[in-house]
Amino acid sequence: MKSTAIAIPQDQGQLRRLVTAFFATLGLVFVLVLAQSTMSSAQTRPATFADLAEQVSPAVVNITTSTTIAGRTGPQGLVPEGSPFEDFFNDLDRGGPGARRSSALGSGFVISADGYIVTNNHVIEGADEILIEFYPGGEPGVPAELVGTDPNTDIAVLKVDLTDLPYVSFGDSSGEGSRVGDWVMAMGNPLGQGFSVSAGIVSARNRALSGTYDDYIQTDAAINRGNSGGPLFNMNGEVIGVNTAILSPNGGSIGIGFAMSSAVVSNVVEQLKEFGETRRGWLGVRIQDVTPDMVDAIDGLDMARGALVTDVPAGPAEEAGMLSGDVITVFDGVEIEDTRELVRIVGNSPVGKEVPVEVLREGDTAQLTVVLGRRETSEAVAFPASSEPEEEPAQAEVLGLTLSEITTDLSEQFGLTAEEGLVITAIDPDSEAASKGLVEGDVITEAGQQAISTVADLETRIADATEAGRKSILLLVRRGGDPRFVALSLDAE
Repeated sequence: MKSTAIAIPQDQGQLRRLVTAFFATLGLVFVLVLAQSTMSSAQTRPATFADLAEQVSPAVVNITTSTTIAGRTGPQGLVPEGSPFEDFFNDLDRGGPGARRSSALGSGFVISADGYIVTNNHVIEGADEILIEFYPGGEPGVPAELVGTDPNTDIAVLKVDLTDLPYVSFGDSSGEGSRVGDWVMAMGNPLGQGFSVSAGIVSARNRALSGTYDDYIQTDAAINRGNSGGPLFNMNGEVIGVNTAILSPNGGSIGIGFAMSSAVVSNVVEQLKEFGETRRGWLGVRIQDVTPDMVDAIDGLDMARGALVTDVPAGPAEEAGMLSGDVITVFDGVEIEDTRELVRIVGNSPVGKEVPVEVLREGDTAQLTVVLGRRETSEAVAFPASSEPEEEPAQAEVLGLTLSEITTDLSEQFGLTAEEGLVITAIDPDSEAASKGLVEGDVITEAGQQAISTVADLETRIADATEAGRKSILLLVRRGGDPRFVALSLDAE
């Protein structure tokens, strides 16, 4: 084995100088690498928003609405009704002495060269007159016609009689440029100050406030009163949201603003332009989220996901063979996480579309095909009246509940709408059932995802679940006709 000799300088000063030079060179390399990394990072941040603002500003508009608030009309007791002086007083009092004009300000943006404008419904709701102010140098005070509104998403479409207008397009609110942390720019008419720009980042996505179809982008770009209806741009100049609401204790911006995502808005706008109204898909089921405590009680489910079907009235889902207790896991190729996602996807689907749906049923996967109806024209299906019950119903005390088969007296006492099942007549206030919101008058119509009508049915379902080693049992509970699933632990049995 050969050895390699290393020459070590005998002069200690020379050694120190070599070591110092080595580390100095290493430090310089590190500084250069760090500088390059910092410069690369800095290049991802915009040096200015001026170019973007100049590009999109001509398509952003200020909106002024006015509404007549009626005051007192008629003589109101000054003269007797039918008096010959009544017409005279009516002439003096036309419009009512308290009548006044109320004005409001908002924002919007042009989406086509022929004059279609998008804004919030609450900006123009109830307005007698809508005037559009274009970017300085454009047309001032142009009257706008209301094309259609959608209160569910707070979106409205207007039309002005102009052509060759500058306009902006919708972008992908879930793609590049719309990620959490990406830069965005808001434009509008905050507090009536006219055209104004603010910048920030996407703080969060898929926020819900209170609507069924909510899909908000949260941003810290300053949004104030008057910004409503204005656009939220990505750095490509595409509209990824419509500024709609803020979270604030004082009415001013505190850096928590919400813009309805373009994924929702673009679909609504197309329908309003074409039909003057929305035409959303309708599946025809009642659903609820799958909670963690339900997982053990549902065969084949490994985690809390999907949408649990609580009821299937007459409609598209019933025609497709869907059943109460099914868990919708895939809709039109999209894996369903929760009920909110399912409602949004169904609502964005066209009426009449044939949609493949995958459901989990008694541990197996079932493939269904549903032809969607139209939500706006669907009506609730009335539940049948209660049938004649037994004279002396059986009763039981299980799971902290006192249960009875339905009787005429109990139907009248609790105003029951269910035809079959077990009604809760008493409940242990310290029980798990009470903690999960069950109350007297609730009716249990299913246990273990099978229908029950007698106490014996329930006892059989509990025994089956216990024998199968389950820790809980899933109950379908109806209150005033509205169903929901509740999982109760079997430990108490």
